[in-house]
Amino acid sequence: MPITPTAPRRPLPRPPENPLVVALAYDGLCTFEFGVAVEIFGLARPEMGPGWYRFAVAAAEPGPLRAMGGVRVLCDGGPELLDEAGTIVVPGWRGADAPVPAAIRDALGRAHARGARVLSLCSGVFVLAAAGLLAGKACTTHWRYAAALAAAYPDLTVRPDVLYVDEGDVLTAAGSAAGIDLCLHLIRRDFGAEAANSVARRLVVPPHREGGQAQFVEAPVPRPREGARLGPLLDALRARLDRPHTIASMATEAGMSVRTFLRRFKAATGLAPAEWLLAERLARARTLLETTDASLDDVAAAAGFGATTTLRHHFRSRLGTTPGAYRRRFRGAVSLAAS
Repeated sequence: MPITPTAPRRPLPRPPENPLVVALAYDGLCTFEFGVAVEIFGLARPEMGPGWYRFAVAAAEPGPLRAMGGVRVLCDGGPELLDEAGTIVVPGWRGADAPVPAAIRDALGRAHARGARVLSLCSGVFVLAAAGLLAGKACTTHWRYAAALAAAYPDLTVRPDVLYVDEGDVLTAAGSAAGIDLCLHLIRRDFGAEAANSVARRLVVPPHREGGQAQFVEAPVPRPREGARLGPLLDALRARLDRPHTIASMATEAGMSVRTFLRRFKAATGLAPAEWLLAERLARARTLLETTDASLDDVAAAAGFGATTTLRHHFRSRLGTTPGAYRRRFRGAVSLAAS
């Protein structure tokens, strides 16, 4: 099934006019999601220049606040800090049925109305929904909470099978590590691909996972015997994306029958072989467009698309743009972020 883009088309990325990111803290704080916000937006990054994010923490209620694991949290201020933010991060919530304080609902509504962006990580989507920020929009959350979210807010389009959804000024991420993907996606929007790649390197995570990627696969870690066959095959395919590959040739290289290969490949990666190859080729093409001045013909050949027309077709169907527009967007963002 094609992966539909989750982000609307936008002009060339540029640093936010208001760089203040405010994370919401609450009693019962989810420490992993909160740590993601702190690590990505709160860590000093002098190499990014003076336009980088500033960071603060707002208490959703009077303290002291307890976080998961017995940690106590002292915050920079209360809900009034949301009135100053350019970006607000809600890192989880204490329960799908837990009420959201009226002061937080009102502060989020005011901030969003004046133009602040609001992000939720994992169960934080329930706070956004309670504040009325998701009415009529698509969103996501951890797959365990998706049914409860859809039942509580039937006017939302809940997408339980994706890592994150970007609705422009409201962005939602699935569980735990998907919050990293969404935050890197926002950096990519604001400062361009090289800035996002730099942060990803420091985090030691992949620089980009498409928002439409599945939250989980049936068997992400193959059984030892299958891993010994499929692992080297995947590495070999990545090294030879510019060459043609058929189901039969891949099955032969893996030492399996075609039927067994198709079943085990899908179980291990979550994708059919053709879909996996297309995703890898698109990733290769995007990297080449972002980091080199190679012609579109050369990019198409190096990524295994053969013809530029094929490259353009898949960019339009999967990413909603053209290779040339993609290059202008992300290559141009580098100079803006450095300025």
